[in-house]
Amino acid sequence: MIRYFDHWVTTALTNGVTEIVRTPLSLEIAFSQRSSSLRLIEDETFIDSDIINNLINCQVIYSQFGLPIHQNDHQARRRFVEWAQNEIAVVPDFHKRILFSDEAHFWLNGYVNKQNCRIWSEANPQVYVETPLHPEKLTVWCALWAGGIIGPYFFKNNEGHNVTINGDRYRAMITNFFIPELNNHDVQELWFQKDGATCHTARATIDLLKDTFKFHVLDL
Repeated sequence: MIRYFDHWVTTALTNGVTEIVRTPLSLEIAFSQRSSSLRLIEDETFIDSDIINNLINCQVIYSQFGLPIHQNDHQARRRFVEWAQNEIAVVPDFHKRILFSDEAHFWLNGYVNKQNCRIWSEANPQVYVETPLHPEKLTVWCALWAGGIIGPYFFKNNEGHNVTINGDRYRAMITNFFIPELNNHDVQELWFQKDGATCHTARATIDLLKDTFKFHVLDL
């Protein structure tokens, strides 16, 4: 695992890549799906996504919104890999004892909140993507692990109306829904993974999770 990680960090390109020739037809096919991902273009045109990527590599407007990766992040990831290897050496099925949890918003008007916005074009297309200011949405939480799925849980108030998530509602979900569901499974020494959202990092939330999982909490 460590060798693979080091290879992944230090290797940017692979050798032996076949040269791709750009032709008007191939570019027309690639650009026919102006806002689709490479995988979707592959499904619709039956052209391998790697070939499509090489075809339009230098002729694409591709705006990506995400978290930047810094040098310290690689060191932190390596420490995590080493820690996980040590845990697996002691408990071989350690990876089966991790509950991966998260919540997501689902807009009820059909709007999709995408992290990536792609506009394939040979020049700046000057395209604007309009989105509603306050679309009605439903917030859903679930946890995934080797034993299956716990959830989904829908965040609603006492009147049954959809509400956003905050610290109080998150802790209420953990106490009133998640823990009772967890008690239905015959498991020992589980680890609970969560991300760094504000509702997950409040002191009251951390204390509740550490008490529930005996300090077996993983933060992303």
